Formats: sequence, structure tokens, C-alpha cells
Amino acid sequence: MPDVGDLVTARLTVSPADETTAAVLVVTLPDGSILTPVVTGADDGAVWTAPVVYTMAGVWRLSWTVSGTGASVEHELVSVAPAPGVVSSRSYATTTDLANYMRAAPPVDAAHLLEGASRMLDARVLQYCRYDVTTDGLPSDEDVAEAIGRAVCAQVAWWGEVGDSIGAAGVGYGSVSIGSVNLGRSVTSVSGDDSAARQLAPQVLDELRAPHLHGRLILGAVSGVAW
Repeated sequence: MPDVGDLVTARLTVSPADETTAAVLVVTLPDGSILTPVVTGADDGAVWTAPVVYTMAGVWRLSWTVSGTGASVEHELVSVAPAPGVVSSRSYATTTDLANYMRAAPPVDAAHLLEGASRMLDARVLQYCRYDVTTDGLPSDEDVAEAIGRAVCAQVAWWGEVGDSIGAAGVGYGSVSIGSVNLGRSVTSVSGDDSAARQLAPQVLDELRAPHLHGRLILGAVSGVAW
């Protein structure tokens, strides 16, 4: 699977083909915009290539139209992943922060995990707290920013311990049939929120109620959480 920023050579083989064969490539981007790369033919029209740069994540469609001998229309869908490590939303900690917190090399998807942990703490904890913020909504006090960053890292470390970051382990199923095979499991919980991954890591609260933050980070009442 290509990543954003990859330069690839789109290739089409035509058979039969001769000097009358011609090909055109139309590339449809995930946002609906259209590109028409320069196409080069070889081997008497049997091979056609064109450079394509994947500039955004999503599903791209490459549509070849062949005229003359071997006339046809060919479509290819290409799934493009975001550039590894790119942060697309607000995160209270960096991968360096996580490595220092864990005292170990972070997972390769650390940036994505930190984003998820930041969103989780925003929804479940930080919206109930009071602290000074910048115009971007980030903590303006250096100690508060560090504490929130460590809390986010604690949540990611917790996910590593439980082996799940999205709560999939908390979702059960009754019975599933795959051909002649029947799988069954008793359903004691069908909610992802029941998974350990969807619970706040114990260390999160310790980081946010550190004594030196008194008066600068005021913790509100959070349902189901004992401060």
C-alpha cells in the first residue's frame, strides 16, 4: 500500500497491440479532482506508463482508455495511506514524550495513538477541568502542559499493556457461520466501552492531581471517576 508522497509508475499492458494502439490515463483523486498524467508508450503500443504522485490519503482511481488495436477501458482502485507519523489533529504529547515516559522505543503508530489518547482525555476528563489555555486551546502553563502530556502518554502505555486501543476486545458475538464452520461465544458484554482499553489508565489521574499543580489545574467531577 502506497503512502502519501509516494511517486509511482502506473503501468498498463495491452494485448494485442500495434502502431495504431494509443492510451490515455485519467486519475481521479479522493476529493474528486482529476489529473491527466503524461503517458509514454513502448514495445509497439504493448506497454504504457505514466508517473503518478499520491498527494493525499484515500482511494484513488486510475482509469486507462485504450484506442486502436486492443481498445478497452481499465480501472484500478488504489488505497493510499497517510504519511507515517503525520499528526492530523491536536495531540498533547509527541512521540519523543512517549519514548521518554515509557523509557523504551515507542510503537511505530505512536503518533496515531497519542492523537486518540488526547481525544479520549478531552472527552472524558479535560472538558471537566479548569486551567489557563492559549488561543489554540492548549495549556498555557508549562507544568500543566507537561502533566497533561504525561497523562496522555500514560493512556497510550495502558493500551500497550492491555493490547487494545479501540475497545475491540470488549465486543462479543453470539454465533457466526463461515461456510460449514460455526463459531460461538457467550456474550457477557457487547459494548466496546466495557473493554479495559476504553477505561482511563490509573496513572492518568495521578499525573493530573500532582501536588505542584494545585490551583493551576482544577479537576472537576467526572462521572464514574474518583478524583
